[in-house]
Amino acid sequence: MAEKIRKKISIGIENFEKIRAENFYYIDKTGLIRDLLHNWGEVNLFTRPRRFGKSLNMSMLKAFFEIGCDESLFQGLEIMKEEELCRDYMGKFPVIAISLKSVNGNDFETARNMMCSVIGKEALRFQFLAKSERLTEVEKALYSQLIAVDDNSVFKISDAALMGSLYMLSALLKKHYGSDVIMLIDEYDVPLAKANENGYYDQMIMLIRNMFEQALKTNDNLKFAVLTGCLRVAKESIFTGLNNMKVLSVTDVRFDEYFGFTDSEVRALLEYYGLSDHYDTIKEWYDGYRFGNVDVYCPWDVLCYCDALRSDPEAQPEAYWSNTSGNEALRHFLEQANAVTKREIEGLVSGESVKKVLRQNLTYKDMYASIDNIWSLLFTTGYLTQRGVTSEREHILVIPNKEIRNIFTEQIFEWFQDTARKDGTSLETFCIAFKNGDAETAEKKFTEYLRRTISIRDTAVRKNMKENYYHGILLGLLSYKDSWYITSNRESGDGYCDILVETDDGDTGMVIEIKYAEDGNLTAACEKALQQIESKNYAKKLHEDGMEKILKYGIACYRKRCHIAMSEEIAV
Repeated sequence: MAEKIRKKISIGIENFEKIRAENFYYIDKTGLIRDLLHNWGEVNLFTRPRRFGKSLNMSMLKAFFEIGCDESLFQGLEIMKEEELCRDYMGKFPVIAISLKSVNGNDFETARNMMCSVIGKEALRFQFLAKSERLTEVEKALYSQLIAVDDNSVFKISDAALMGSLYMLSALLKKHYGSDVIMLIDEYDVPLAKANENGYYDQMIMLIRNMFEQALKTNDNLKFAVLTGCLRVAKESIFTGLNNMKVLSVTDVRFDEYFGFTDSEVRALLEYYGLSDHYDTIKEWYDGYRFGNVDVYCPWDVLCYCDALRSDPEAQPEAYWSNTSGNEALRHFLEQANAVTKREIEGLVSGESVKKVLRQNLTYKDMYASIDNIWSLLFTTGYLTQRGVTSEREHILVIPNKEIRNIFTEQIFEWFQDTARKDGTSLETFCIAFKNGDAETAEKKFTEYLRRTISIRDTAVRKNMKENYYHGILLGLLSYKDSWYITSNRESGDGYCDILVETDDGDTGMVIEIKYAEDGNLTAACEKALQQIESKNYAKKLHEDGMEKILKYGIACYRKRCHIAMSEEIAV
C-alpha cells in the first residue's frame, strides 16, 4: 500500500494565502479573528517574542478582511463557523498591511530609504487610486508622492509625505471604497531596535512617532489597527497621546492561545506526521512558555525539528530559535550581573525561579540602563517566562525549556572566556602551572576562575553534563596557549580522554581527566580520575607522539570548588 502523501511543513513561510493554497500543514489560528472582532480596540498591539507566529497571523487577518478575499482559503477553518461575522466582515474592507522588519539600516539614511520602500511597495498595490473617479486631482497628486521613484527606481518620498503616508493612504482608500480601512503594522519596533543599536535612535523615534500619530490617533478613516512587535515601547516615546490603544502582551489572558502552539496542537501535528514517539523530546526542548494562562511551544522550533525528523528519524533537537537572531540581551545581562544576579542566574539554570517586578513598557534607550530593566527585557523577548504573579505583583520567572537553558549555558561560557582572556597575565600563570606540574598553583587559579563565573548546579542535570561544564571551562582557559596542541575527547589507549595537551616545546604532554564530585569528596574523585587515566592507558597517544615528560592530572569539581591531583611519568 502506497504511503500517504502528507502536507508539506512550512519553514519560514509567513504568507497565509501561500500556506493554504499550496497545501502546507496549517495549525488553525483563525479563532483570533473571532476574538478580535468580539473584543477589539481601535488600535490593538500584540507583543510576543520572535518566531511565535505574529507575521503569519497578520497575513491571515489581511487575507480575511481585504476586499477580494478568497473564501476558499478559510474553508474548514474555525472562523467559518461564525457565519454572521463572516457575512459582515469577510472581504469587506480595504487593508493597509506593512511589515517593518526589513527597516534595519546601519544609519538613518539607509533606514529611511528602507521605510520609503516599504511604504512605496504597499502604495503600489493600490495603483487604481491614480485613476479613481472618486478622487480629486489634488488627491491623486498626493497618492503619486507615495510611489515616486528616482532614475534608479528607488522610492523617494519627502519627509512630510513619508510621515503622513499611512494616514494619507487610508484617507484615499476610504474615499475610493466608501469604507473604513483596516491597518496592519507587523514588527513595528524593529526599526527602533536597529536604530538603538546603530546610534540614530532619536531620528528614528521622531519618524515613527509622526507616522503613527497621524495614522493611529484620531484617524477617522480607520476601522481598527493591529500592530505586532517584541516589546511594548513606552507610550511617551512613540505612542504619544494615543489613548485608544489596547495592549495585549504575553501576560494577558486574552488571545493567549493564538501565538505559539498549544500542547494539543503539537500532539496532533506529531500524530499527522507519524512522529508521536518524539513528543517527550519536543516538549522538553521547545515547550514551557506561558502566555496568559496557556502553556505554549515555540512554533519555529517545533516545525524545524519535525521537518528534520521527516528526513532523518535520528535527527537530534537543535536551538533553532536562537539561530534566527543574536543573543545581545543575554550577553548584556551577563556583563552587568552583580554577585546577587549571578546567584540568581545559577538558580535559573538549575531549574529554580526568581521573583521580579517587571516593566513591560521600556524604551529601547533604557533597555540596558539597569539590571532590573534587563530582567524585563529577557521576559518580553522569550528568554524567561512566567509561572504566576505574587501578591506583591512580582512575576515568578523561569527558563522555559532545554533549548533556552542551553543558550544560557553557551552564553555563560562565551562571556567567561572573553572575560578571562582580558587578563593575559593570570591566564599565562595558570597555563604554565599546568606545564610545570605545579598542581597547587593550578588548583588555586582554577578555583579563582570558578568563583568568578556562573556555575551549573542543576540537580536534575546528569553527572556527565556537569562534568562537560567544567571540561568546557578548563578547555577554554588552556586554549589561551594557542601554540599548544590541545584536543578534547580524543581516542587514546582504551577510551576517550577528556583533554590531551602537547606543549610547544615538543617534550611535555598532559593527560587531563575531569570528575564531578556529587558527594563533595574532591580527593576521592581526583583519585578516581587518576585511576581511570592509568587503567585506560590515556597517555598512549602522547607516548606515540614522542612526549618525554607526561603529566597526568585528575581534576575534581563541586560547584565552585575544585581539587587537582597530579602524577608524572618520564619516558625511558
